[in-house]
Amino acid sequence: MSTTPDSPGLAGLTDLADEVDRRLAAADLALASAYAGMPRGRQPVHTVYVPADRFDASTTRTWGRSAVEALAANAGTDDELAEAWCRSGDVDALRRQVLAKLTTEPIEDLRIDFEDGYGHRPDAEEDRAAETAATALAEAIAAGSAGIAHGIRVKSLEPETRVRSLRTLELFVATLARRGASLDGLVTTLPKVTSTEQVAAFAYVLSRLEAALDLPPGVLRFELQVETPESVLGAGGNAPLAPMIRAGEGRVTGLHYGTYDYSAAFGVAPHLQSTEHPVADHAKAVMQVAAAGTGVFVSDGSSNVLPVGSPDEVRSAWRLHARLVRRSLAAGIPQGWDLHPAQLVSRYAATYAFFRDGLPEAAQRLRAATSKDEGGFLDEPATVRAMTSFLVRGLDCGALGAGEVEELSGLSPDGIRALARPRAGGSA
Repeated sequence: MSTTPDSPGLAGLTDLADEVDRRLAAADLALASAYAGMPRGRQPVHTVYVPADRFDASTTRTWGRSAVEALAANAGTDDELAEAWCRSGDVDALRRQVLAKLTTEPIEDLRIDFEDGYGHRPDAEEDRAAETAATALAEAIAAGSAGIAHGIRVKSLEPETRVRSLRTLELFVATLARRGASLDGLVTTLPKVTSTEQVAAFAYVLSRLEAALDLPPGVLRFELQVETPESVLGAGGNAPLAPMIRAGEGRVTGLHYGTYDYSAAFGVAPHLQSTEHPVADHAKAVMQVAAAGTGVFVSDGSSNVLPVGSPDEVRSAWRLHARLVRRSLAAGIPQGWDLHPAQLVSRYAATYAFFRDGLPEAAQRLRAATSKDEGGFLDEPATVRAMTSFLVRGLDCGALGAGEVEELSGLSPDGIRALARPRAGGSA
């Protein structure tokens, strides 16, 4: 068919395009609904899990102080720090950055744990704990020390724990609402998910809670903990995670990998259970594919090798943790779990070093792409968005400074953030 301007077939082509639009209208709508674009807002670099009976309004500050003390006690010299963080050369600037973070924002995302970290208690005891924890969180929110995200991990919706899970959730949210706490940033973790129906049921429960407590519709959100084989491969050979996200009706904010439950389900020997085991890599790859383009965050799991004991033992645990954090970052997963205050040291050191190491090239390539200068790379629009997202993450967590990013890239932080946001209907 000729497409020259004077071609008599041009009108027919227009009619054909209109027909194609009609044929694809439903598919276009479904695609736009299921894939809302890159996640909006700031993704935390970690989620800290604290057992409910160990949480109070000062937990964030206490963890920060403990991490600072661990750093001073176990890596007082630059050589010791370089060994602990697997860094060469001058590490003093990185030390100062980490100390500043531990002082001002030691915990970015907090979960008060009523599941494995809390265990099974008498109902009256867990009832009191739910109300006490919510009261303490309300105080932390009012004081501005609750982190950018916070909430609880309830027990699973399996039959044995279902009633207890929903009871704790109701008491916790009702106490927060009664105390007038802001629910912005509130997230509930749903563990051991085994079916799409569980996700849909939990979304329904949250909608009922909102109605009962006169809360804004959609304010209660949750994340799914991927720690069962059934959540990665269903009985019929399907991959349930993508349908699970949709079953959440817009409330699902994240997919979190559960290192040890998932590994144990495959019979992985305890000393080999790790976020870098092949079964973990497979699960996380499926999680990434399911979440891509949906606006849902993906988080890695935890390391249970804690930085405790002698200075040599602490530095050894820091080396392992820092390596695992870097590995996750390199795989495109910028978030993980932390279980001990001293893990904050290696979390922020590895995260900050990752962004600082990547800053010069990302900024240079972004400058070349946006100014159309000749350079050593020919970057696609999607890669430009990836570079801007990289810089935004570094700015958000404090690894990168606004001035240095603008100087190297030629773009203001606001300009970089604008480029990082996907445009409706196609490439940037």
